[in-house]
Amino acid sequence: MARFKENDLPKSKITATSLNKALIIFKYAGNHKWKFYVGLVFLLFTGATALAFPKLMGMLIDCVKNKDMSQANYIALGLVVILFMQSIFSFFRLYLFVNFTEHTLANLRLALYSNLVKLPMSFFSQKRVGELNSRISSDITQIQDTLTSTIAEFLRQFILIIGGVLLLANESIKLTLLMLSVVPLVAVAAVIFGRFIRKYSKSVQDKVAESQVIVEETMQGISIVKAFANEWYEIARYNGKIKEVVTIAIKGGKYRGYFASFIIFCLFGAIVAVVWFGVRLSISGEMSVGQLISFVLYSTFVGASFGGIAELYAQIQKAIGATERVFELLDESPEKINSVQNAATQKIKGDVTFKNVEFSYPSRKEIKVLKDVNFTAKFGQKIAIVGPSGTGKSTIASLLLRFYNVDSGEILVDGKNIYNFDLEQLRGNMSIVPQDVILFGGTIKENIAYGKPDASEAEILLAAKQANAYNFIESFPEKFETLVGERGIKLSGGQRQRIAIARALLKNPSILILDEATSSLDSESEKLVQEALEILMEGRTSIIIAHRLSTIRSADQILVLDNGTISEQGTHQELITLENGIYKNLSNLQFSNS
Repeated sequence: MARFKENDLPKSKITATSLNKALIIFKYAGNHKWKFYVGLVFLLFTGATALAFPKLMGMLIDCVKNKDMSQANYIALGLVVILFMQSIFSFFRLYLFVNFTEHTLANLRLALYSNLVKLPMSFFSQKRVGELNSRISSDITQIQDTLTSTIAEFLRQFILIIGGVLLLANESIKLTLLMLSVVPLVAVAAVIFGRFIRKYSKSVQDKVAESQVIVEETMQGISIVKAFANEWYEIARYNGKIKEVVTIAIKGGKYRGYFASFIIFCLFGAIVAVVWFGVRLSISGEMSVGQLISFVLYSTFVGASFGGIAELYAQIQKAIGATERVFELLDESPEKINSVQNAATQKIKGDVTFKNVEFSYPSRKEIKVLKDVNFTAKFGQKIAIVGPSGTGKSTIASLLLRFYNVDSGEILVDGKNIYNFDLEQLRGNMSIVPQDVILFGGTIKENIAYGKPDASEAEILLAAKQANAYNFIESFPEKFETLVGERGIKLSGGQRQRIAIARALLKNPSILILDEATSSLDSESEKLVQEALEILMEGRTSIIIAHRLSTIRSADQILVLDNGTISEQGTHQELITLENGIYKNLSNLQFSNS
């Protein structure tokens, strides 16, 4: 898939509705709005001083004919003052717009991230992380560029066109009519040509991005490429893409050549026509040489502004599109999380009951993942859930954590429906140790403390010891300050698992969910992790999702899930006596292989 680039951002038509939507962004400016308005005042001053420049230049040149040295000095001084004022106005304009934009976007980014983090799991199961990243990066960068410079530049060009044409008419109506019939036509043609060339540039970028994807895929899966001896295949795949890049780039180059020829001939031809006609008017005494110079400078201003304003308008369209997409995300309804920090400290006991629970994922409504699931886990009990892959074992954990809403039936904790709990209180009393542990890219200490951010050094140390993690942590040169790398990549599977157990211990939950916590470990790591899990499960309700039956023999109750329903229920001893039972077959398979 080609990378999502800023110049690929879709545009939005500028209508009253889309403008009103985009203007909501000012709500995030807080008490910095005044900077934008003062910046606009400085922008007007910049435009006004820019328009005074050609007039004074013309007057300075006319001093040659009048042989007036003192007037020439005054005008030159006036030009220096205007340039000085323009540079001051430009500084304040830029400084105020950047200041306004950065404060506004910081508030917008925070609001967007805060809303994203609070959105329900059903939202994330339907969106790609790359797409969300693009909203926070590409879309907000587009808004940033527009607020910082594009709007200001658009207004400046607009002032130069209107002011320039009025001042041109003041110098010579005949010459203005000639200029307005030639220069805008050339400028518009240049814009259309430019857009056509950009289409080719974009195609080249897309193909280069596709070729980069091949490089990335090959490098990431280099062991597979080599194992299959498929280097030749990857080289051929890359070569094919590179050839496509060359073909499109050469075609684009040809059109760029046409464009350069067109610009040289038409644009400079237009300037020649205007100057030629101006010289004729000067010779006939209808205008002075200075007026002609002023006229040429104003024509250049107007022509350049005509050429630039179309591109700036397109940028503003993209920014409005970007603003709409950002606000779409902000309009998504978050989970109702109580932000009171002590909500999690209101302890719940830990009795769990599933009553006639039915569920299907929002993206696959037609497939019932759970059908009429009933079971009870009393405080302190170990309830194991086993069964073939895809039967809904992990779904039970997701429903208990309220990642998704049940379709029918109810889940009770301490006799109270889980939807009547404050979400933070409910999850604050639960901990999960997943099969694929995700650690954050900080230190070991920070990852353990994730279970209780205000934990003391002594509490973190104790949790590490109880999780059988202390010894391996101490063996690192930086000990608890060791950086774990992205997603914990610098640690082995068993080490990551024990960090996750320490994290869960520190949280001290009433309900513990172990989602196949030892399935991907070697026997030595499994022994250490299993010991740590035994300590972790003491004095709390444990729901164990397991593949390896050896880890759940001591469970108080084992539920066998098959095709979304609980087909068998009982202790290990009871279930292995069931003739042709699923658990008995799974047990025989595993223990005969081990």
